[in-house]
Amino acid sequence: MTRSNKEKVVIRNRRARFNYHIEDTYEAGLVLVGTEVKSLREGKGNLQDAYAEVRNGEVWVNNFHISPYDKGNRFNHDPKRSKKLLLNRREINRLWGMTQQKGYTLVPLRVYFKRGRAKIELAVARGKKLYDKREDIAARDAKREMDRRMKEHLM
Repeated sequence: MTRSNKEKVVIRNRRARFNYHIEDTYEAGLVLVGTEVKSLREGKGNLQDAYAEVRNGEVWVNNFHISPYDKGNRFNHDPKRSKKLLLNRREINRLWGMTQQKGYTLVPLRVYFKRGRAKIELAVARGKKLYDKREDIAARDAKREMDRRMKEHLM
């Protein structure tokens, strides 16, 4: 998926691609209250432990921490509340079917604003084993070493 010029990424889940095999991704709208939007625009959110689930035919994201807005008053939001995601029925049914399979979960990858609306990129993912993570680290180190040697060779 290519990003358009109108997208402004505010939060990334950097550990998601390290901890999970990403099978498929979906774009969903986020239902937020006013102070959550203002806080997100300042980049004050954390997707580290966040996950999504299908409950009663709706998709909800849990453990997505949005810090309280600094200039907010007593009507500030609860930082850890569950947030509803906006998807069409066919996508929700597909997500529910995939999460019923053993080992699959819904993981948020990033939060961004597209044409002024808060969006979340949701991935259907399968957890990696420890040896998979070690293979990824070894491959990344080998690529870095090759690039460094090629750069030295060319100079």
